[in-house]
Amino acid sequence: MTIFALSSGSGLSGVAIIRISGREASNVIKALTSKEIPKPRLATLRKINNINTSELIDEGIVIWFPGPESYTGEDMAEIHIHGGKAGILAVQNEISKVKNCRLAEPGEFTKLAFQNGKINLLKAESIADLISAETEIQRLQALKIMRGKSSEKFNELRERLLKILTFVEAKIDFPEEDLPEENLKKIKEDSFSVINEINKILNDQKVGEIIREGFKIAIVGPTNAGKSSLLNNLSNREVAIVSEIAGTTRDVVETHLNLDGYPVIISDTAGIRDSKDEIEKKGIKLSLKKAENADLKLVVVDAKSTDFKGFLNDLLKKDAILVINKSDLLKEKLDPEISKFNHVLISLKDNLNIDKLISKIKNHLENKFISEEDILITRERHRQHLLQCVEHLKNFSDKNDKKDFDKGAEDLRLATRQLGMIVGKVDVEEILGSIFNDFCIGK
Repeated sequence: MTIFALSSGSGLSGVAIIRISGREASNVIKALTSKEIPKPRLATLRKINNINTSELIDEGIVIWFPGPESYTGEDMAEIHIHGGKAGILAVQNEISKVKNCRLAEPGEFTKLAFQNGKINLLKAESIADLISAETEIQRLQALKIMRGKSSEKFNELRERLLKILTFVEAKIDFPEEDLPEENLKKIKEDSFSVINEINKILNDQKVGEIIREGFKIAIVGPTNAGKSSLLNNLSNREVAIVSEIAGTTRDVVETHLNLDGYPVIISDTAGIRDSKDEIEKKGIKLSLKKAENADLKLVVVDAKSTDFKGFLNDLLKKDAILVINKSDLLKEKLDPEISKFNHVLISLKDNLNIDKLISKIKNHLENKFISEEDILITRERHRQHLLQCVEHLKNFSDKNDKKDFDKGAEDLRLATRQLGMIVGKVDVEEILGSIFNDFCIGK
């Protein structure tokens, strides 16, 4: 079956790109242009016509990519036309008239590239991440994965396990032959070495996943300190309701931001105080839970009320910035005890020191979460496969008796399979749908 779809963005544009892939791609071009296919990879101006009436639809560029040297590994073509909705729809309607042609599903072009051996699963996922990247740091991470260092590492670890498995299966196949003790010792050492390397990769503070999904920042603190106003200020829009009435925010309000190049998910939470209102009490409980799970807490307080006993002191113990608001009303020096906290004085009313706060946020995220490592885990799927691989290898290492080699071989096979599933070296049909459904249709 030949597939086609709009590969450029939807909506009005100067140019729209319609991509076609499959055996019928050449026939589509011939039918639409009434000419032979152009030379490979040469942008060629053609009239795009109605197949039945030869009526002109548009004039545009046709590019031909013969397989297997194409993105999908199949014969592929691109038609570049003017980006009006009517023109795009008209061309797509004509393509659908060609036998065995249908509209592509989300991610189907990239899925074909994977199935035809043009890319592995890690690269496919990094392409999806590159398309959805909203900040520079997300773009750079996606490119880092695309360069293939992670793929190379997982393939290398898998090859080492396969080599160990060869020795083990040799012992199973030829039980009468005694393997030298040094060989048995090396098998164990090699398996422990793989475990250690995987554990090192797993010990990453989930940097890759945090960058991909966004850093979680929770704005917490007592009522009427300016939490909702801070969220609105950072968002440059009215996200949360601001009121002088204590307890206005009762639920968590979340928004996604590009904070000076960093992808963040900022949560405004209910003001923390003693309350008899059952709904407000639930909101406060949710606030504390959100703070616990955040990568960074912005603990907002009123400059005139800086008593850090109890819950405030607890919130400030780890991964927190003390934000002292309403500094414009401050008429006396702050308590010297405050200096022991990572803090910043701001005034949301006068828009004072907001830049300093953003700088502190950036420094915290950069120091704690930004990694220069080339081997990154960017999805929970990868992490679970690695954890299961380690578990199977530990099971193998626990089998010291030579009689258990057959069981040990199965542990090694399962460990190898887990590594293979990360890059797509085994039958992974059950996970392909969930991966490629995240793509846009034209990719």
